[in-house]
Amino acid sequence: MGAIGHCRGYTVGDTVHKGVKIGIGGVCVAMLGVGGYGAYNIATALTGDGDKPKGPRTVVAGSPTQEQAAEAAKAFLAAWSKGDLEAAGKETDRPDAADAALAAFRSKLKPTAVTMTPGGPTAAPAGAPVQSSANAAQAVNLSFSAKVEFAGSGKPWTYSGVLPMVKMSDGRAAVQWGPAVVHPHLAVGKTLDVKPVFAQAAQVTDRKGRQLTGFPSLLGLLDVFKQGTAGDPADAGSGVVISDDAGKAKPEQLFVITEPKPVPSLKLTLDATLQKAAEDAVKEQAKAGTHKASLVAIEPSTGNVLAFANAPADGQNRAFVGGTAPGSTMKVVTGAALLEAGVTPQTPIACPASTTAGGQQVSNDFPEAHPEFTFRQDFAQSCNTAFINTGHDRLQADSLPKIAKEVFGLGLVWHTGLPAFDTDIPVPSNINGALPEFIGQGAIRTNPLAMASVSATVQSGIFRQPVLVTGKTDVAKASRTLDPKVLADLRSLMRAVVTEGTAREPMAGISDVYAKTGTAEVDGKGTNSWFTAYRGDLAVSAEVEGGGHGSQAAAPAAAKLLRIGNGG
Repeated sequence: MGAIGHCRGYTVGDTVHKGVKIGIGGVCVAMLGVGGYGAYNIATALTGDGDKPKGPRTVVAGSPTQEQAAEAAKAFLAAWSKGDLEAAGKETDRPDAADAALAAFRSKLKPTAVTMTPGGPTAAPAGAPVQSSANAAQAVNLSFSAKVEFAGSGKPWTYSGVLPMVKMSDGRAAVQWGPAVVHPHLAVGKTLDVKPVFAQAAQVTDRKGRQLTGFPSLLGLLDVFKQGTAGDPADAGSGVVISDDAGKAKPEQLFVITEPKPVPSLKLTLDATLQKAAEDAVKEQAKAGTHKASLVAIEPSTGNVLAFANAPADGQNRAFVGGTAPGSTMKVVTGAALLEAGVTPQTPIACPASTTAGGQQVSNDFPEAHPEFTFRQDFAQSCNTAFINTGHDRLQADSLPKIAKEVFGLGLVWHTGLPAFDTDIPVPSNINGALPEFIGQGAIRTNPLAMASVSATVQSGIFRQPVLVTGKTDVAKASRTLDPKVLADLRSLMRAVVTEGTAREPMAGISDVYAKTGTAEVDGKGTNSWFTAYRGDLAVSAEVEGGGHGSQAAAPAAAKLLRIGNGG
């Protein structure tokens, strides 16, 4: 049969598989010969926005009798069951739309048999229009039972539906067509299709096999891992699914045709003890909702993420996907660049009260100048002016982003097991543009996941990309490591922050901590508190929005985990 078409200038909705999409797309209509059936664009079919039925048979006011409704419903369901879709369409108020949608049901689902059985009177389907005028059409609602069989399935798919029956101008009744006639959950903007389905893991546990349910920051995120090996066709089954065309709602699985490969329990790298401490820490620092906070703990020897927490817990996973300036915690990376450029901890580097960076005056968190400072003291006391002036003299515009990527893995694409923002350190066009970045300001954007990894890299001497699932093969690799002398000097600088610098008070009583505090000014709206540190085989970073200096909020949060340590 030839093809006859016309188009109204709109874009046809996308299709994933061959056949016609049961959803709402464009209104470009094309009639194709399919076994004697007219196959129309399903967007038009379901919405009825295409051609109105031709001829004198139209919907009229009032209701059909029960006998008329039952007779027309029986004829419609019988024609649908035996595959005479043209005849089924004629039993509706929109034959072309019904014909096309039922053809799409057949082409998309590919059932081996369809049995539709009429029922009796029932309530109107959810969302049905309420007619307030006595002169309006009044539908009589009849139930029906569907049984759809598939090749390879051990059982049929059964469901119940509702047929709204209206009175027609020829004195008979007809099905009032709409998406819900096909299936009660189908609506405008939704698609009925057969899709691959994957088994969910029976449970997701921590590294010791302990349950991870009940942790606020993990709610919802554990569902990502329960999908197991989703994406491997060898493990997939198939099922009938209704999905949202806009992608805003989670697909609804209606029926499993073939069972997917079972997925065993999944053991994550998380540690329930540290996770509990992380949840408590961010909740405490969030101060009953007045601040947002996040924290990440990493095992430097493996890159395994041992804990991550967010406050509020039901918001963005800012620990992984947040992107804000890290303040002076970035001086760990800048410090590495300066050490490679020939600076040593003993190098005399004055700490003036103020200097200029990027055309703006920059000062320190303390008012007085310290012309007697060495680089060790500049690092320990977090002297912004010393870093800016020395960076201007010793570094290049690309020095920070270069060492950040080559040594610390910042800016590489990380595949952790959850979505993550991979840190952005722009390359300025000149050294003046780089100066704010040397102290973790300017256009730098990162998160606690990345800054915990920075401390982990210093501890181990090797960048190991953070992961939540062991055995991943797509982890990012840094191109080089620091010279042993540079690494030893960088560790000594981070230790000085705790023994004589800005982290001395919050780390009091915790042995062998190496750290860096940070205070980040964001858009003139106050300061965010940052902290990064390691102790033994545990690296932690925290940030508290509006928390002030790093020692005031982020450091106390991290201290809860550093005090516990990595028990293995």
